[in-house]
Amino acid sequence: MIRDLEMSILEILHNDARTTHQEIARMTGRSVEEIDAVIASLEAQRIILKYPALINWDALDQQQAEALIEVRVTPQRNEGFDAIAEKIYRFEEVSSVYLMSGAYDLLVTTKAGSMKELAFFVADKLSTIENVLSTATHFILKKYKSDGVIFDERRSDDRLAVS
Repeated sequence: MIRDLEMSILEILHNDARTTHQEIARMTGRSVEEIDAVIASLEAQRIILKYPALINWDALDQQQAEALIEVRVTPQRNEGFDAIAEKIYRFEEVSSVYLMSGAYDLLVTTKAGSMKELAFFVADKLSTIENVLSTATHFILKKYKSDGVIFDERRSDDRLAVS
C-alpha cells in the first residue's frame, strides 16, 4: 500500500522529474536519506519506471511524425488481448499500447521520421499481424497541450485598440 510520503514524492516527480532529492526533502519535511530510500524502493517495485523529458519537436528542424492508431483484434484463447498487444509493443515505431473500451480494442501511439514511414508501418507490420481485424490511423498534425504542458502559449496583446 502506498503511503502519503510515497504519493507526495510521486506527485512531485510527475510534475517535474528534475526535482532533486534535496528539494523533495525540503518540500516534504523529511531527510534526504529517507527520500533516497523511498525513491529507490519505488524504482525497485517498478512503480517509477522512467524519468521522461517532454520535448516540443515542432520547435526543432528535426522531422518527426506521430500517429494514434485504433486497432480492432480478435482476442486469443487463454491469452485475451495480451499476446497481440505484446507483438505490437515490440515494434520500434510503437511508443505506447493501451487496451480500450468502446469501438476498438487497442490504441497504439507511434513515432517515425515521416508520415510515409508510419503508413508503411501500418501496412507492412501492424495490419499483417494475425488476429488484427482493422486499423484506423490518425496522424497528429499539431500538439497544443501534452502531459499538462501547453506548447504554444498565446500571448495577450497589451496594445490599446485604435478607434
